[in-house]
Amino acid sequence: MVEKNFFEAKQSLNIKGKMFDLSTPKVMGILNITPDSFYSNSRTNSIVEALRKTEQFLNEGASFIDIGGYSSRPGAKDISEDEELSRLVPVIEALHQNLPEAIISIDTFRAKVAEESILAGAHIINDIAAGELDEKMFETVAKLQVPYIFMHMQGTPQNMQQNPVYNNILLEVIDYFAKKISILKALKVNDLIVDPGFGFGKTIEHNYELLNQMQDFKIFNLPVLVGFSRKGMIHKVLNNTATEALNGTTVLNTIALQKGAKILRVHDVKEAAECVKLVDRLDCSIVH
Repeated sequence: MVEKNFFEAKQSLNIKGKMFDLSTPKVMGILNITPDSFYSNSRTNSIVEALRKTEQFLNEGASFIDIGGYSSRPGAKDISEDEELSRLVPVIEALHQNLPEAIISIDTFRAKVAEESILAGAHIINDIAAGELDEKMFETVAKLQVPYIFMHMQGTPQNMQQNPVYNNILLEVIDYFAKKISILKALKVNDLIVDPGFGFGKTIEHNYELLNQMQDFKIFNLPVLVGFSRKGMIHKVLNNTATEALNGTTVLNTIALQKGAKILRVHDVKEAAECVKLVDRLDCSIVH
């Protein structure tokens, strides 16, 4: 079991001047403003629906709302920067105005989209490419001084699942993050969150090997975010569908929490919040 204070060096985030506590793991609800995300029930097609879902997520225990306007499923269609912005900005503005307590994460790999979303009311940048798909991303994060989630991905959303290969996935991912962290720290980006990128440029075997050794990310003394929710690494093993993969998602979330995860990025907030509560109770019993 992992002790409650697994990441002793980083237990909080500075979100627009207020310190946000991460000593207990938190849940991030997924809000897809896209017509083609892999899990159809997560697609949100109007501002009214986005407000309803966000309010539901908050009531169910979400601490963060992750909004994306560009589908990153394998083989997803590429869209323009302007189209991505047109999907995102009105929703962010509406959430900021109507649900000001919501902490909004913007899921984008584009620096301009990230900046305009932060100016519209978002609080966190969640970049699946860790700056690889937009050379201006790191300098933009440094300028905005907001928390930055950066993920490991081999390739792009269009080609990432076309025969991904590693000699040693854990060492390669750790080396990848070490180099990114060095650059970001030099730019004085203080609030960093690591995402191993389950399902992004990795086979099923790669995903489980990485999960099995996830506790080794403690070397960075940074919070770790995981996103397994209803992915192929679950339903392909269980021989079911994304719609039927909630139970499998909860199992992997539980394992990740026991290995030190601090944020669960999910489609199903209520179940993930319950998972956090029960694992935290187990950790409390060990600590005390």
